[in-house]
Amino acid sequence: MSMTRSAAVIGAGFGGLALAIRLQSAGVQTKVYEKRDKPGGRAYVYSDDGFTFDAGPTVITDPDCLEQLWALSGRKMSDYVTLLPVTPFYQLCWEDGYRFDYANDQEAIDRQIAAKSPDDVEGYRKFLAYSEDLYREGYEKLGTVPFLNFWSMIKAAPQLIRLESHRSVYSKVASYIKDDQLRQAFSFHSLLVGGNPFDTSSIYALIHALERKGGVWFAKGGTGALIAGMVRLLEDLGGKVELNAEIDRIEAEGDRVKAVVLKDGRRDAFDMIASNADVVHTYKALLRGTPRGEKQARALEKKRFSMSLFVVYFGLSTKRPDLRHHMVLFGPRYRELIREIFSADGLAEDFSLYLHAPSVTDDSLAPEGGSAYYVLSPVPHLGTADIDWAVEGPKYRDRILDYLEEHYIHDLRRDLVTVRHFTPFDFRDELNAHLGSAFSVEPILTQSAWFRPHNRDDEISNLYIVGAGTHPGAGIPGVVGSAKATAGLMIEDAQK
Repeated sequence: MSMTRSAAVIGAGFGGLALAIRLQSAGVQTKVYEKRDKPGGRAYVYSDDGFTFDAGPTVITDPDCLEQLWALSGRKMSDYVTLLPVTPFYQLCWEDGYRFDYANDQEAIDRQIAAKSPDDVEGYRKFLAYSEDLYREGYEKLGTVPFLNFWSMIKAAPQLIRLESHRSVYSKVASYIKDDQLRQAFSFHSLLVGGNPFDTSSIYALIHALERKGGVWFAKGGTGALIAGMVRLLEDLGGKVELNAEIDRIEAEGDRVKAVVLKDGRRDAFDMIASNADVVHTYKALLRGTPRGEKQARALEKKRFSMSLFVVYFGLSTKRPDLRHHMVLFGPRYRELIREIFSADGLAEDFSLYLHAPSVTDDSLAPEGGSAYYVLSPVPHLGTADIDWAVEGPKYRDRILDYLEEHYIHDLRRDLVTVRHFTPFDFRDELNAHLGSAFSVEPILTQSAWFRPHNRDDEISNLYIVGAGTHPGAGIPGVVGSAKATAGLMIEDAQK
């Protein structure tokens, strides 16, 4: 039994790094190529005027899936990264002044629900039990299983049919809970992985149980500190990460890939190649000129893609102790706004926002006395709305800052030290994201499990996919789960 000697991983996002760590731990010599000047992909880091801003994911759930990466080589995550608990998990806020603190405290949740809508206390408990059932069937059993053929998915289907996974997240929540604001409180989660709550399979309601079970965490020093810890682990194991190394194409011959060719003309040969790049970019650009690349790119472009995001990063000269670490700020409309984000050609006048205030948990992210923030607004992707973000971006940024100042952060303008923003154009140009989508293929039922791009290509036997575009999907546990599924296939193939 000879172990294949070498693997390339394109892209140093969470999925790419988690895959490389698994391969290297199993004895496959692995090198990660990253286009940008820092690792992380969507979990990039900006440093402005003494403030540290995580570009992307800030909610760490299921720390066990990360802990496993260190355990493979008998190491401990805590020697590389410190995770801090976040409480409450989220504070949910509405314009009428209503606030709901959502934490892993059943008594506090019951108390808040009873005060708002006594009938819903029992309904919430039933919803939680449903979510736990989904978590067992959908996440524990299937989250890291690669669905390479239709029948493997059908075998899993009876449980998912019993759990009504054909219904939407929102309709399942609404079947348990009557109060309008509480329905929003328990259905918004699918937006965190790019799914419309009114369209996304109710299987994504398992996120609720995932958070209750494993907690919500934040890496000391920011999500970028977790990425840095993963890079250090990979290097300690003998793997390599090369930055400023943009891949121009993947060289293919028949049903095998042979090498990666960099923009600077270098050609590096490997036994196996995995892509953590955007799935459409992988097939359309990196495999351009190959029959498989062209065919698969056409098929992928017909799929529905998740919405994009508009993100504003800003630093204040003062601390704001009244804010919570994670805040979800619901606008006046819920269903209608979400419909517009996923299908209207244009920008809505109102927004629902996620406000991240990490200085609440970790004051190392801002200069003495200051505080760091980012706020994101889900917006249509470039295929839904033809918006010139170069023109509209600064205006939209100002609208969001004005809204925050009016409702949540008084004197924001007075205390503003630094600000930058990231638009759907940046998702497209910096991250090669198809249509500027923030979370790749939209997680609707007909695009889940076997219906997502596969962890191993169907025709090219040594080409693999990892990250949000494959099974199980977006979010840190999702892409780290995809790495487990993909690594299992690669290690098995390496032993043939």
